[in-house]
Amino acid sequence: MSMSDTICAIATAAGEGALSVVRISGEGALSVAEKVFSPFGGRAVADMSGYCCAYGRVMDGSERIDDAVLTVFRAPHSYTGEDSAEISCHGGTYVTERIFRLCCKNGARPAERGEFTKLALINGKLSLTQAEAVADMISAQGELTMKAAGLARQGRLAQRIDGMKRRLTVLLGKIAAWVDYPDEDTPEVTEELLTSELSEVIAEAKALSESYDTGILLKKGIPAAIIGKPNVGKSTLMNLLLGYDRAIVTDRAGTTRDIIEESVRVGDVVLRLADTAGMRKTDDEVEQIGVELAKKRLSESALLIAVFDGSAAPDEDDRRLISEISSADSSTNVLALINKSDISEAGCVSEYERLLGGLATISVSAKVGDGQRELEQAIEQMYLGSGSEDGVLFVNERQKFCLDRALRYLEDARGGVQMGVTFDAIGVEISDAADALAELTGERITDSVVDEVFSKFCVGK
Repeated sequence: MSMSDTICAIATAAGEGALSVVRISGEGALSVAEKVFSPFGGRAVADMSGYCCAYGRVMDGSERIDDAVLTVFRAPHSYTGEDSAEISCHGGTYVTERIFRLCCKNGARPAERGEFTKLALINGKLSLTQAEAVADMISAQGELTMKAAGLARQGRLAQRIDGMKRRLTVLLGKIAAWVDYPDEDTPEVTEELLTSELSEVIAEAKALSESYDTGILLKKGIPAAIIGKPNVGKSTLMNLLLGYDRAIVTDRAGTTRDIIEESVRVGDVVLRLADTAGMRKTDDEVEQIGVELAKKRLSESALLIAVFDGSAAPDEDDRRLISEISSADSSTNVLALINKSDISEAGCVSEYERLLGGLATISVSAKVGDGQRELEQAIEQMYLGSGSEDGVLFVNERQKFCLDRALRYLEDARGGVQMGVTFDAIGVEISDAADALAELTGERITDSVVDEVFSKFCVGK
């Protein structure tokens, strides 16, 4: 990538729409715009100030291509920090590509993936974590992931990392002063002080590192399974959450033989939801295959929604299922639904609640929709917690790698303090941890890492 190049790309999604945007950035951006765009009224593009729009026509020589709006952004007050222009034209595929090719013919070159945002990083408009948040904002699947990306885009993640680095820098200064000038009037550095300071930074780094798993689940969708014996209302629940009839619902037990999968948004959480075959003992060979598939999905899911029939007393199949979900892996969330609340028997419900013990339990009627909001709130609480601003910061894989490396250095430093290692050696570990955090924010980063980050972007961003 040459910093002197003028780059161009279609910034809107492929396909037909009301409008498309062709974006140009670089030292020659306004020159390219002037060659292809003629404002009505005889105004010159070169005379346009930043944050100014003009209505006119896109011209290829004497040929009129389209009527459009040109928006000008002057350096350094633009997204990239360079002179930039955007042509908003009609959203047809052909006309958009024609204008893009016209810009390239008049001095621009096609932009690489994420090159506009890479320029913003190079020109100091964004930190690396803010640049990564741009891609997260584009790919957000729900309110929470969008909010998390927005907070990172505002610099909240970089601020937290900078806060940890500052604490480590201050600690390094105290160690250096105490070691180099022990006879001077410098504050004493004790093992207790070092242990306390390191423990607090470790706790914060761990909290951010652990947000990775939750973030991945929320971004890609939480693998979830609706399980239960036949005829308890699993397929009816699936259809309720989807908002349309996807699964076949009949009074005949064992209707669902295979696994039906769909993505569904439940409140602010996206589930990759599977409706499974009824789990019971059966001599039907085909149904038994479905039961085995259901058991396999049970072991693979991050969320199990176990459904029970509140209008009938628990039987052997119910008790077997309760035993299985009670012994599920600790990383698996379990939510028990006592279905058919519109016709349930109080005694049956009480017996289910007794057998389920401390498991989260909700009474619902999948048929009429009762309890749906309570179900949504329970799932949101499992994965979103209190929903505080700090709680919706998620790190990506690269950031987690840097955090985990910093954690190893910090834990080695804390362990060294407890073992009586010299403060000089402790300082080396703390310095290495600070370097790992600097790599996270992009202060110490290689070109190959930057290229890898922006390879995941779309071309027009």
